[in-house]
Amino acid sequence: MTTFDTDVVVIGAGPVGLTLANLIGVRGHRATVLEARHELIDYPRGVGLDDESIRTLRTAGLWERVRPFTVPHHVVRLVNGTGKVLATNNPRTEEFGYPRKHGFVQPLVDRELAAGLDRFAGTELRFGHRVVGLDDHGDHVTVTAERLDPDGEVVATRTVTARYAVGCEGGSSFTRKWMGVGFEGDSPSTRWVVVDVADDPIGTPSVYLGADPRRPYVSIGLPQGIRRWEFMLHDDEPTELCDDPAFMRALLARHVPDPAALHLINQRTFTHHGRVAAEFRKGGVFLAGDAAHLMPVWLGQGWNSGIRDATNLAWKLSAVLAGEAGDALLDTYTVERRKHASDMIDVNMAAGTVMKMGRLGGAVRDVAASALNLVPKWKSYFTELRFKPMPRYATGVVVDQATLVPGRARPGFKGTRRGKAAGVLAPFTDSPGTVSPVGTQFIQPRVNTADATDVLLDEVTGDWWTLATWGTDPTAYLDEAALALVRRHRVRLVSFMPETQRAWAEERYASAPAPVTVVGDATGALKDWFDVRACGLVLLRPDHFVAAACLTRQAPRALAALREAASLTTGPAAQQAPHSLEGASA
Repeated sequence: MTTFDTDVVVIGAGPVGLTLANLIGVRGHRATVLEARHELIDYPRGVGLDDESIRTLRTAGLWERVRPFTVPHHVVRLVNGTGKVLATNNPRTEEFGYPRKHGFVQPLVDRELAAGLDRFAGTELRFGHRVVGLDDHGDHVTVTAERLDPDGEVVATRTVTARYAVGCEGGSSFTRKWMGVGFEGDSPSTRWVVVDVADDPIGTPSVYLGADPRRPYVSIGLPQGIRRWEFMLHDDEPTELCDDPAFMRALLARHVPDPAALHLINQRTFTHHGRVAAEFRKGGVFLAGDAAHLMPVWLGQGWNSGIRDATNLAWKLSAVLAGEAGDALLDTYTVERRKHASDMIDVNMAAGTVMKMGRLGGAVRDVAASALNLVPKWKSYFTELRFKPMPRYATGVVVDQATLVPGRARPGFKGTRRGKAAGVLAPFTDSPGTVSPVGTQFIQPRVNTADATDVLLDEVTGDWWTLATWGTDPTAYLDEAALALVRRHRVRLVSFMPETQRAWAEERYASAPAPVTVVGDATGALKDWFDVRACGLVLLRPDHFVAAACLTRQAPRALAALREAASLTTGPAAQQAPHSLEGASA
């Protein structure tokens, strides 16, 4: 067996690379993070944190560390040039366990992500290491980095060997250029200047998107008394104009009295981009975050989209490194993540168009917005953030219910009604509108167990495979081959029960042929989920997405189909990773 310096080399110590390294460490593998800078970036960039990202931070054992640097329920209001509210985005759902939108201070959060790596003996963060070479040898990769002194001079060259390498080094990614893949999309010429100040001189919470035809702007209240403004620069205004204090005071004068007295902590100019790499993988080398896709800032999805990449890739790398899955599993990373990133870019680009309309277009937009606000259905479309494309995997590590062909859905697959063929894994109701939950993220209500009360579901199911049934013993439907697969891949067996039935189930299932965790549905959310989707059994992936949903009696077939979709290995139980940190948490 070849010995490598590490399991995964992560290139770039931004939030995506740091999150990926933490997720790899939590699952018992080693990572080496190489960063060209000598310290983390200390100025704010991203300002919006989604509930999906928080779920990932909890998996990494870092949410409680990060939480003090966030503010929940970040409301976004789109206003016109007169200050009239055209649309309000204020989702109050907590279906994934947390408020949907948070404001946050990125440098402080990134610092906690970096500190989290200290928990893992086999993981390290190396500053002052600029990657200049990559080689893929089939069974491993070598990464060559120049070690830089504080003045940027090269003092040594170092080569690191690993099973895999992941480029997370931003839009100018060396890794992507080495891969030779296209970076498709647009880079509009519109430039924006960002100003962050301490001791917020306004004090109002949340976000205002100013669709002002004279000069579009953004005003954001952030944690720890920080206020951010963003102003669009007109084509005839050179970027250097932002260095003129008088010009900057004029920009701020419409928003705050005495702009010269502001405590400025950051000022930068940037251009929006909407681009996505043609492929996210080449052999043993991968892309994640801005190296894989760039998107405008309008909906605060650049940071969160990168965290989704890390979430998706980390469990797949971990499964292959542990010998639980074959290399083909890694091909599903591009399949699953690229389309959603592209869809998110499209929505952000459209939002930017709405923001930047001139006087005539803005007048039409304002009238249309007023009319839509009179229709509750359309008003809630914006209020509840339903225009945001949620990740939904039609291909990849999912079981196509209509054909029982793993990971290969029919064109246009969005969920199907009752299948006509006998015995297929299809939704099993004649009720109109019932759709498949396969490929969507599973909910996370608060639940009870014999050992815990009022805890979030992920604390019970864990962060690997889960097979869950509603109201029954899951082992009742598993033959010997299915039970062997469950043991081989550490699939947690769970029975969701009405809280009134939990004690009965715990006693009855105590003698089951495999351990069953009984979960009391204290809120009724789990019952509603199964009822609306008309299924009795789900298989959940390590990232909490639904890999399969079916009748309880179809459990062996669902497991067999999942084994193929995820390229899961057979044979003796996988050896546990030697570098695991048992119970890693904040």
